[in-house]
Amino acid sequence: MRHHHFIAAGIAASAALLLAGAASAHAHLVKSTPAANATVAAPKAISLTFNEKLTPAFSKFELVMPTMSNMAVAVKATVSKDGLTITGTPQAPLMPGVYKINWHAASSDGHKMDGVVDFTVK
Repeated sequence: MRHHHFIAAGIAASAALLLAGAASAHAHLVKSTPAANATVAAPKAISLTFNEKLTPAFSKFELVMPTMSNMAVAVKATVSKDGLTITGTPQAPLMPGVYKINWHAASSDGHKMDGVVDFTVK
């Protein structure tokens, strides 16, 4: 009878590990520069760092000015060699105003995530 309890406990622990692994299989934003809702001087670069490696072909961001009818701002973005950070360089100095970073990231297992980071240039 005791043997059955150990088997049941082992099965339950395995299932919990599998579920935890599946739940953490999404790329989550852990840091942004500029930080969310920050007011900053015009940044020369924008970076988004994630908790797991990204697939470069499906990971990017767009920069828009929501108060200017979501006018797109030209940014050249690349994924770092370690696959954890998307860095973008504005192609012209950012003028004062509110900006929105619309990001799209895919982890190496194919899960896609989207998010937004707002900041203001003073």
